[in-house]
Amino acid sequence: MLGEGLLKGLAETARNFFGSYVGKERLTTVQFPEERAPRIEASRNFPFLVYDGDDWQQGLRCVSCLICEKECPPKCIFIEKSVDKKPDAVGKQQFYPARFNIDVSVCMSCQICVEVCPFDAIKMDVAFEASTAERFNDLLWNKKRLAKPNEYYHQIHPTEAAAVDADLAAARAKAAAPKLTPPATPATGSVPAQ
Repeated sequence: MLGEGLLKGLAETARNFFGSYVGKERLTTVQFPEERAPRIEASRNFPFLVYDGDDWQQGLRCVSCLICEKECPPKCIFIEKSVDKKPDAVGKQQFYPARFNIDVSVCMSCQICVEVCPFDAIKMDVAFEASTAERFNDLLWNKKRLAKPNEYYHQIHPTEAAAVDADLAAARAKAAAPKLTPPATPATGSVPAQ
């Protein structure tokens, strides 16, 4: 029959349209301030810095390698490397950021900084309510505002955070394991006796 596909398409559209008024599970709109849609794990908004432990300054995973600053397309990350060092998660002495700022008015949430970070120190947040009633909001976020605990990372990205923690635990175990020396081999070219 001529136009059968058109009629099937119109019927499907009508079923979806009227079904959204009848079934609660079909409603796609939420009344925002009162109701909240569930957070999607794969969503991303602005970056944040992950820290381990209770003290955000001591537990910050960032070691000022400056890779994220170099790879950022809009150049919104500003890092100043410290002159002294502190131990990282595996106990190795590393530099830390004396200053770490992100200009969120320029950030395009591309996640390139997350992808290039070899220390899993910077991740993407799902929080999108960053507006305030003040006209001149502070849009240059410093490391204190960017620092969020590992527990928060587990809340918003549980699958990814579990994998990252497993990798860090393996690296810590490898660093803590005593290094075994190989057995000494005879220096001469003689064949051992049988």
